[in-house]
Amino acid sequence: MKLKKQIVAASAAAFMLGGCYNQPGLVEDQSYNRTKTGVATGALAGSVIGYNTGSRDAKSAIIGGLLGAAVGGAVGYSMDQQANEVARALGTGVNNDPLAALDPRRDIVVSKFNDHVKIIFRDRMMFATGSSRLQPNAKHKVNKVAQVLRNYPQTIVGVAGFTDNVGSYSYNLDLSKRRAATVSNILAVNGRPYTKGCSYNKAIVPNDSAKNRALNRRVEVYLYADRNRMSDPCR
Repeated sequence: MKLKKQIVAASAAAFMLGGCYNQPGLVEDQSYNRTKTGVATGALAGSVIGYNTGSRDAKSAIIGGLLGAAVGGAVGYSMDQQANEVARALGTGVNNDPLAALDPRRDIVVSKFNDHVKIIFRDRMMFATGSSRLQPNAKHKVNKVAQVLRNYPQTIVGVAGFTDNVGSYSYNLDLSKRRAATVSNILAVNGRPYTKGCSYNKAIVPNDSAKNRALNRRVEVYLYADRNRMSDPCR
């Protein structure tokens, strides 16, 4: 019970610290969900570590909680900041509406999640049919993301290519790999991104119409703060 009270106290102080990361200049998305999550997680972990490694008193728990909150909040803020900077660079905003990926008018969708940022590039703006060579405007857009990533050398980058189901699975697997690799080569400013071709796995919508197949043809870029949080994009 005593430790529980100490952790609660440390967490409360940490949430007060969390407000320090809420800067008004990033206008596309002011929710900073990952910052809040990072502060809370860091506070709890720091409290326990501080209690166990210190003199096992409230002071040690609170100090540990504050240090943990600072670290967790900084990581969360960095990802929030990246989401907004990437969106600005691409001429759009952060859109967390799940239906945004189903809107054929959107060639680029930037979304925030608890542990990563995802960028969807529609195939129609990226590649000619059957090609893995970026079209000029698409190359310009991907280079914009690379410029942002230079400011975040700790960010873990993943790239995945997706196709529709026209043609064989193996043909589409090779095409999706080559398209992902083309984008990955440009984004390798701080190290080689994790790259994967998914063929027509993980379709956004059923491949039962030309409109739906166009939605499924895409390249997705993922920005993570923690390598261990990465998941298989094809599943």
